[in-house]
Amino acid sequence: MKKAVVLYSGGLDSTTCMAIACSEGFAPYALSFAYGQRHSIELQKAREYAPRIGAADHLVVEVDMRRIGGSALTADLEVPKEGVDPREIPVTYVPARNTVFLSFALGWAEVLGAFDIFIGVNALDYSGYPDCRPEYIASFEQTANLATRAAVQGEGRYRIHAPLIDLTKGEIIRRGLALGVDYSLTHSCYDPTPEGLACGTCDSCRLRLKGFAEAGISDPVTYC
Repeated sequence: MKKAVVLYSGGLDSTTCMAIACSEGFAPYALSFAYGQRHSIELQKAREYAPRIGAADHLVVEVDMRRIGGSALTADLEVPKEGVDPREIPVTYVPARNTVFLSFALGWAEVLGAFDIFIGVNALDYSGYPDCRPEYIASFEQTANLATRAAVQGEGRYRIHAPLIDLTKGEIIRRGLALGVDYSLTHSCYDPTPEGLACGTCDSCRLRLKGFAEAGISDPVTYC
């Protein structure tokens, strides 16, 4: 079975992405990050769900992005609760986050002898982050094949899989349900309560609830 590194936050999209990797015959090596995010409860979900969904290994890397701040997820900035302007990149964007994460994933993939990396980015029902676009994924794939010993020496060619990139949130949920994903074990809220309950009003909660409404089922997580 071929190995694949799967970026895995414990959220709805990344969990679906890992289920897809499994369904395509890959042995998923889940990679999560403790990056100082205010919604660190997602890491608890990731640790709980990774072995249940079939991860061959689960690595949690600490990268303190609060040191640079610049995001409502990693600094003392307010998380928007009234929706976001689609013409602007919202304050919940974490500077260069996916580039940092994919770089770690690429390094681990090279050590593992894997040439496939899965990331659950989406360019339809998302918050407008620049590092979730198809052109960014294509660019990083090119970089991966220019910057690694394995690729330069002809041992293989890296591929960045983004199977959710052109799906609506409702389509993502339906795909996950067909693969047996238990969405009650996922977490999406950017600003949960101290008890871990989802706020229901941040942009991530809004997109999640919209997706479940489109899929015609109720979201199994609890909201405050």
